Amino acid sequence: MYKMLVIGLSAGGTPLIRQLLSALPKNYSLPIAIVAHLPEDHPNHLDKVLDAVTDLPVRTARDKEPIITGHVYIAPSGYHLLIERNHHFALSHDKKVKCVRPSIDVLFGSAAEVFENNLIAVILSGANSDGADGVAMVKKLGGLCIVLNPEDTVFNTMPNAVIRAAEVDYIASIEDIISLLVCVDEK
Repeated sequence: MYKMLVIGLSAGGTPLIRQLLSALPKNYSLPIAIVAHLPEDHPNHLDKVLDAVTDLPVRTARDKEPIITGHVYIAPSGYHLLIERNHHFALSHDKKVKCVRPSIDVLFGSAAEVFENNLIAVILSGANSDGADGVAMVKKLGGLCIVLNPEDTVFNTMPNAVIRAAEVDYIASIEDIISLLVCVDEK
């Protein structure tokens, strides 16, 4: 049984994550943590953008905050988002990974260590390779790995990098990703 969903996105990913979250039922039980590459020097309003399209509670993650089922958490600009063993978030201002902070690899790697085969990782769209190492770690520890079909996005560098780095479970359209996520939550 899955206990956490982590999602990574960058260039071209905002419309996709809006579509995904708007399609999830209001009783969706998995907590969701999202890393989106956004400029550090600008306020991150992704929580407000996503809150407007879903019935799930959406907020920017805070340091030492407990993870609550059915909630959506956004990594704050300028901080890596990690999952601690006690199922709380941790924020870090450590150096950038693959030129970005927050890093998808950092979130996915820490979540994989905590949730192992109870984790779902999803990569949407992006113009760099962040997420490839994180998905490889999720796969190594038995988690479910889903990648948006590179042909379905304008910025396919990230999905292609992930597909090269790990033997993912699904390469799918956004509609099929949504169906998979709803299906695994109903089990």
